Amino acid sequence: MTDEDELKKETRAVHAGRMSAEHFGAVNTPVYRASTILYRDLASLESGDVPYIYGRRGTPSSQSLEEAITALEGGTRTLACCSGLNAIALAILSVCGAGDHLLMVDSCYAPTRALCDRTLARYGIETTYYDPLIGGGMESLFRDNTKAVFCESPGSLTFEVQDVPAIAAAAHARDASVLLDNTWATPLYFDAFVHGVDLSIQAATKYIGGHADVMLGYVCANDSHAARLAQTHDHLGLYASGDDCFLGLRGLRTMPVRLKRHGETAVKLATWLQARPEISRVLYPALESDPGHAIWQRDFSGATGLFGAVLNPIPHRALAAFFDSLKLFGMGYSWGGYESLIVPSKLHRTASPFTPECPLIRIHAGLEDPGDLIADLEQGFDAMRAAQ
Repeated sequence: MTDEDELKKETRAVHAGRMSAEHFGAVNTPVYRASTILYRDLASLESGDVPYIYGRRGTPSSQSLEEAITALEGGTRTLACCSGLNAIALAILSVCGAGDHLLMVDSCYAPTRALCDRTLARYGIETTYYDPLIGGGMESLFRDNTKAVFCESPGSLTFEVQDVPAIAAAAHARDASVLLDNTWATPLYFDAFVHGVDLSIQAATKYIGGHADVMLGYVCANDSHAARLAQTHDHLGLYASGDDCFLGLRGLRTMPVRLKRHGETAVKLATWLQARPEISRVLYPALESDPGHAIWQRDFSGATGLFGAVLNPIPHRALAAFFDSLKLFGMGYSWGGYESLIVPSKLHRTASPFTPECPLIRIHAGLEDPGDLIADLEQGFDAMRAAQ
């Protein structure tokens, strides 16, 4: 058998975490719905020498998923949670406590900002937002009590690509941890630990689930952070159900194939949109014209299906006509499923102003035929013009 470390990530996604021998040869680990685990005798209960002790603290369902993700990430330990936001909170609380200071990227996911400003603040964790493009220049932002730097690259809604290695070098020089929301790229297209990250976070609801039918998140830790992560996960009583772990693992097996198609379609859509008179600019680092393209090309091995675009000025009725006429693009939050989505976006920035000329839209390229998607957008633009 080939050593797992030598396998390509696409192969790990298919084979890692399989427990067929323990389950009568079944390819997929069955769903375990369990709270109470019965011990075989008192000695076993007193010693705890059993693989599972209570449903919340792990079952074969969660073990299979977590082991597969750890192999794909190249980390030490993964803990699954019930959502991406849950995973973000877990990661931050694993390294920050009352009186500590957190550096948060200004282009973060909106619920991450709400978590920092409303909940973490109540528990004495102070947050400073920083320009996503600051790179190693963030040294001046560190304080004696700065415990962590949180990155999200590309940034949510605006898709700035961060210089994660430079940020990690600055953080580690001050003994601060580096956390990364890596949901856009997944571990297939951005190797978090190679680039200096300590805790790699994923909203597995998105590309890992892949079918818009599961809420799931995880945090994968390197060796120095694994024990703290596991302790915090246990003390907070976090848990991902057996059914959700099963769906996440099912999606993980096909993620390499799906991501390739998502990215190819997104490039076609983004390139077509660049030439449209209705579009002011497209926000997608895979395009050579994008300001973050050079760092993306240096650090990433691929691009996925999510990107943004800024429209030229139009009245709201024309914007409504565009969205309401679309047939293949659904209007709905989340992304990463097989279906194409489109929504208008609202920004909240405090450290690095981003002022689009007109409405900002977010597009997720699904698995439909790219030509059909382009035709749907084209008829949407026709409806937009007719409404002006």
